[in-house]
Amino acid sequence: MKILISNTSDNPLYQQIKEQIKDAIFNGEISEGDPLPSIRNFAHDLKVSVLTIRRVYDELEEEGFITRQVGIGTFVSTGNLELIRDSKRHLVEQIMEELIQTAKTLKITKEELNEMMNILYEEDGHE
Repeated sequence: MKILISNTSDNPLYQQIKEQIKDAIFNGEISEGDPLPSIRNFAHDLKVSVLTIRRVYDELEEEGFITRQVGIGTFVSTGNLELIRDSKRHLVEQIMEELIQTAKTLKITKEELNEMMNILYEEDGHE
């Protein structure tokens, strides 16, 4: 898992790291049950404070993405990922509802909207 931190981002460091770990889980780069680095090692590798990584791990655990076992390590959660994926789908549906309402207001047809979406989706490297 490669984490890229930007000093010019509007998002704080912990948020950047947290979102990239979540993305790695969603895209299968790291799988359910996989271990994550220790707080100390991860902080050292990323050249950030251990407090930053502790906050990342605390929030990821609170959100159900990871579990921690004292004396053993930190692991990608094996229980809540489908629920988390479903909540992401719901977020996308809400955004799509807004988009559809805007398109209707602008008299953009469903066919035109689908064509726009297909073009943009393909340009992003997805098919």
